[in-house]
Amino acid sequence: MSQNQKVFFVSLGCPKNRVDSEIMLGDLKSRDYEVVQDADAADVLVVNTCSFIEEARVESVDTIVELADVKSRAGGHKKLVVAGCLTQRYEKELRNELPEVDVFVGTGDHWRIGDLLASRNMQSARDQLVPLSAVGRPGYNYDQYAPRAITTDAWTAYVKIAEGCSQRCAFCIIPRLRGGAKSRTIADVVAEVRNLAVVGVKEINLIAQDLTHYGNDLKDGTELEHLLAELVKIDGVKWFRLLYCYPHNFTDGLIDLIAEHDTIASYVDMPLQHISDPMLTVMRRRFPEAETRALVKKMRQRIPDLVFRTTFIAGHPGETADDFKKLYDFVEESRFERVGVFKYSLEDGTRAARMDDRVMGIVKDERQHALMTLQRGISSELCEARVGEELEVLIEGPSKETDLLLQGRFYGQAPEIDGVTYINEGWAEPGTIARVAITESGDYDLVGGIVPPDEDFNRQ
Repeated sequence: MSQNQKVFFVSLGCPKNRVDSEIMLGDLKSRDYEVVQDADAADVLVVNTCSFIEEARVESVDTIVELADVKSRAGGHKKLVVAGCLTQRYEKELRNELPEVDVFVGTGDHWRIGDLLASRNMQSARDQLVPLSAVGRPGYNYDQYAPRAITTDAWTAYVKIAEGCSQRCAFCIIPRLRGGAKSRTIADVVAEVRNLAVVGVKEINLIAQDLTHYGNDLKDGTELEHLLAELVKIDGVKWFRLLYCYPHNFTDGLIDLIAEHDTIASYVDMPLQHISDPMLTVMRRRFPEAETRALVKKMRQRIPDLVFRTTFIAGHPGETADDFKKLYDFVEESRFERVGVFKYSLEDGTRAARMDDRVMGIVKDERQHALMTLQRGISSELCEARVGEELEVLIEGPSKETDLLLQGRFYGQAPEIDGVTYINEGWAEPGTIARVAITESGDYDLVGGIVPPDEDFNRQ
């Protein structure tokens, strides 16, 4: 038993990592741990780390050091837990460099955090000089019965439908940290979403390392199309959003399903990484330029009002000036609504890390800046084109910028990664859907006023 111990929790990285954090919090809360927002007031300090790229590793290590200082100031009378991808990747190094850590938990063992802390509590003082470690094989995926403490607003949630990835992109370390793809069953995902809808969740963001290949590992015919066909039957959900789709296997049937159902948001997050065929080959991406262009065109033609988010890598080993120009021109031509650009990060253990034809750091900086500057102008123009439209907006409450404004998001604004819609006229309760007339725009955000709703507008 926890004896009502208090836990302070930091979750770093992507929404997929956030779901793991929610599983850990759910387990601890089921054991009567109290979650607190002040590290100094906690008995247990937990950080769920990210190790995707260098910047994420630096942030993770800095956070561990900060929490180790909190523990030190308390005379060591706190327990420090380091979980997630950094632990899975660098357990031995962390054990040597961070003696303050009491428990290390890998990506496949986070669900065991309560048992691990209980075991730590029962160790003798002598034994506690050596950290407890649970870093086994990755690949665990939760199910509908797992205790989970949702940390998002009550009206939105992430649902992870698969863990791990079976792609072998040259630049990516994720398969080593998370294992091969492991999908949940359709029945299990549907049951979880139905339970979320019952408690008022209106927005479901479906996530996985590779959403498009959901079900392939089950080898029973399960596909993303089949899952979505069942999910749209659930009452109460306003929209489902697809995050992290691989272009390969994005089928015509899937496109038609998105086009036909209002409850599947016309929003697709599809990291394309590059467009130059030589680079796509080096990156070990299985979708060449011609097929990529054809797919993007087809999606634009067949999915009404599609909001397309993608990401690219600047400065991958082997990228020439001509390769980059082709990528720049592609972004300019395609006018994607959302674009993120990562500078290539060398990851030990990947194929790209063994390549000699590396791009200088200053060149990577310049290429990333050029793409993001280009995209800022495109985004600004696309946002300006929304002025005069009326959009259904999920109200989130007072703006984080000022209490004088409300803040919300329309279907084309995913939580945490996209812009928002500011509301300067009218009022609606957080968690409800309001019709907003767009009157102004910025580079990434929209501004508008609430249109008085029809009587039955929010009875959905």
